Amino acid sequence: MAIELGYSDPVAVSEKERAELLAFAEAAIVTAGKEALPYFRTSLEIENKSGTGFDPVTHADRAVEAKLREAIKANYPEHGICGEEYGLEAGNGLTWVIDPIDGTRAFMSGMLHWGCLLGLFNGEEVVVGVMYQPYVDELFSGDCSQAWFTHAGERQQIQSSDCADLDDAVIGTTGVDWFPDTERVQFEKLREATKMLRYGGDCYIYAMVAMGAMDLASDATLKAYDIQGLIPIIRGAGGVVTRYDGGDASLGGTVVCAANENLHKQALAKLAS
Repeated sequence: MAIELGYSDPVAVSEKERAELLAFAEAAIVTAGKEALPYFRTSLEIENKSGTGFDPVTHADRAVEAKLREAIKANYPEHGICGEEYGLEAGNGLTWVIDPIDGTRAFMSGMLHWGCLLGLFNGEEVVVGVMYQPYVDELFSGDCSQAWFTHAGERQQIQSSDCADLDDAVIGTTGVDWFPDTERVQFEKLREATKMLRYGGDCYIYAMVAMGAMDLASDATLKAYDIQGLIPIIRGAGGVVTRYDGGDASLGGTVVCAANENLHKQALAKLAS
């Protein structure tokens, strides 16, 4: 489904409002994420949304997004909603961006590296974002200034790593099959400059950069809903995420995420070499 989300004049959000919006997002994603659990590791009915490749969707994807839309409309009826499964409903310039299950391939394979994503876009940047994995009850959240990890009722602030050099960095990617030819060559240059590469993980790679367990992440041809929920977590933890050309990643594209500004500069230089 085509998602027609674009930039617009930003809607101002105060610090108090940001805190309230993040608290709502955290509660909403935890409630909605549990809608996926009855489908996980069962005999799923899988639909292919793509006419040329394989882009799976399940009843779980639709159930999670429907629950999130219900919560948003009940609490913020003036806001817009943009979701992977049900498209864009315009609002007052603040738009909730939903990826109900980021990592549907992992979900349908019974693996754990998937999560439910929700971000709030103000027309120019993402204000708050959350990622929740309901099976293991792990919640990552951020407001671009700080980021947190909540598990089993315990909440802690998280910080990305201080890795100073590419040759000491651990990099992750969901997979290279989605990279266009030119950008795949760029990615390979970056990968070869690092200490270790991990394949697979979808949203979890970016959460691990925010948590300090990994140093770099990169994926190609992302949509806005693939990345918006993660951006405030990464930035709040001290990391940087942009497109390969250094531009804003809020609307997707081929992105590179780094644990700190210095490492990000090195990554961009390697990509441009």
